[in-house]
Amino acid sequence: MEFMEIPITQSQEWEALQKDLKETSFFKTTPNYQYLAIKKHIPGGTYLYLPYGPVAETAEDFQSALEDLDALAKDQNAIFIRIEPMNPDFIKLLPKSAKKSQDLNPKETWVLDLVGTEEEFKNRLPSRLLRYYRNREKNGITIEASHNPEDIKHLLTLQKALAKEKNISTFSENYLKTEATQAFATIYLVKHQNQETKKTEIVAAGLVFDHDNTRYNLQGAQSEQGRKLHATGILTIQLIQDAREKGLKKFDFWGIAPEGAPENHPWAGFTNFKKTFGGYEVDFAGTYDIIRNQAKYKTYQILRKIRRMI
Repeated sequence: MEFMEIPITQSQEWEALQKDLKETSFFKTTPNYQYLAIKKHIPGGTYLYLPYGPVAETAEDFQSALEDLDALAKDQNAIFIRIEPMNPDFIKLLPKSAKKSQDLNPKETWVLDLVGTEEEFKNRLPSRLLRYYRNREKNGITIEASHNPEDIKHLLTLQKALAKEKNISTFSENYLKTEATQAFATIYLVKHQNQETKKTEIVAAGLVFDHDNTRYNLQGAQSEQGRKLHATGILTIQLIQDAREKGLKKFDFWGIAPEGAPENHPWAGFTNFKKTFGGYEVDFAGTYDIIRNQAKYKTYQILRKIRRMI
């Protein structure tokens, strides 16, 4: 399927990650569609989850993928198939048994094209953040790119503090560390040296994935000191610059608040920050469940609501 863009979550590289996570998955590629279905266990049975999949270019190809997945789900005795088509127009092609679910991966994302000359590109970046970036060394800030999975602990520490503040969840250390072992992953650490004490601390960290022509900016967090130093802004410019040097064409900021979201939306601040870099919004279809066993699915939904309440 070289004719269309495949998201990293539907790639063979993502399948390798699932194997490292000890997950059961099913990968299939044809001239017309491609999918990676991950088998998930829930009380009472299993379901198949396709993050940003299946991938197909035409309505006919998408329907062929659904037929293939239905046969797979029958073979695996799955209660339902959870899909996230990239094309919103495909929603009308879903069977009557399909039901909208809470979105797992972001339904909206923000993408920056990395094309253009160095001067043209820099003129499109926020001038205020560029100034902080150019003065970073003078202000005791250094940025380190790491492929050591143990460095994920620095990101996790910062994320836990952020999660408590924003009332959002984070991934486990094992999951993030396993991601960090993949060839497509790079950890970035922003370090600040206090000019008086000469003590160095990590004030921001990020985890990016590079796949095909895109850099995905999936994980990031900063400390209170990092906020004062504009560490995330400085780091983001470094991530973008490095992506351009690698010859990548797009920078995916990975998720923004939906249009018209209230100011207190957990992603409101993130969204405003991402949009300062320019770029454009990309909308996906969202998460849908194609139900195969109505009784077991209803039980699953009740237990899911109870778990969310807890």
